[in-house]
Amino acid sequence: MPEYGITPTTGLPDRVRVYEVGARDGLQNEKTLVPTAVKVELVQRLVAAGHTAVETTSFVRPEWVPQLADAAELLDALGPAPDGVRMPVLVPNRRGLDRALAAGVREVAVFASATETFARRNLNRSLDESLAALTEVATAARAEGLAVRGYVSMCFGDPWEGAVDPAVVARVATALHDAGASEISLGDTIGVATPGSVVAVLDALVVPVDAVAVHFHDTYGQALANTLVALQHGVSCVDSAAGGLGGCPYAESATGNLATEDLLWQLHHLGISTGVDLDAMVATSAWMATQLGRPSPSRVVNALAPPALSPAVPTPQES
Repeated sequence: MPEYGITPTTGLPDRVRVYEVGARDGLQNEKTLVPTAVKVELVQRLVAAGHTAVETTSFVRPEWVPQLADAAELLDALGPAPDGVRMPVLVPNRRGLDRALAAGVREVAVFASATETFARRNLNRSLDESLAALTEVATAARAEGLAVRGYVSMCFGDPWEGAVDPAVVARVATALHDAGASEISLGDTIGVATPGSVVAVLDALVVPVDAVAVHFHDTYGQALANTLVALQHGVSCVDSAAGGLGGCPYAESATGNLATEDLLWQLHHLGISTGVDLDAMVATSAWMATQLGRPSPSRVVNALAPPALSPAVPTPQES
């Protein structure tokens, strides 16, 4: 691959932590069940590419998300996380936490909603009720010595309620942080954020910016622009998914996550270090696309993937 040069821009962090969600958030909405062995290889490839944070699965009830029913089996096959690598799992409630503890997990993620409707649809509770329950889970996890990450969903827009008040996002983020979540990820669950709304939410936050991550979906093609604005405002942790996999099964308009490769292309050419190898990620996501039987939505994967690794795509005459 030719070198196109590095052009640093002032006001950006020197290093960004890439939090890889492809193995969990990326696969959870796949209708065809992915074999556990393929998930194991995906996680191993992600770690080998240099990721130090790979969210592996979720201890959600199997009937809710059948794709993740093999959580315990997957973790058993993976074994202990390598030194210096975080392998968190998502837990929706206390039962999920208990299952995670039984599996030897050392870090969990919990999720709350910034809107009333999504809280009721996703967690069957009001916003305040769900926040109280998740705060209890986070507190219990910390008491067991686990690290905790907090997700806030629907931070920038909700398909039922429309625009979201940044003050509500700030209140939910503060509650999770006060409960012991050392990292708060702000989720653009349906991909409607634009740079202006990102700034409005970040300006409303009370939690320290070094505890903030951003999690953008690329529904309207704004994920990279939103990421750049977040970096300019002091954020240095960005969630992304290998090959742009993902979508929320409880939000009908949600599409894929920001592709890790697209993020890396931007960061590396801005002179921002990540410790993640772009070529290894391209090969990994091209391989995963063949497992799923469809091309990756990542622009960078499609530009750089070796032809032998690219999945067969029907020609117009064949489709």
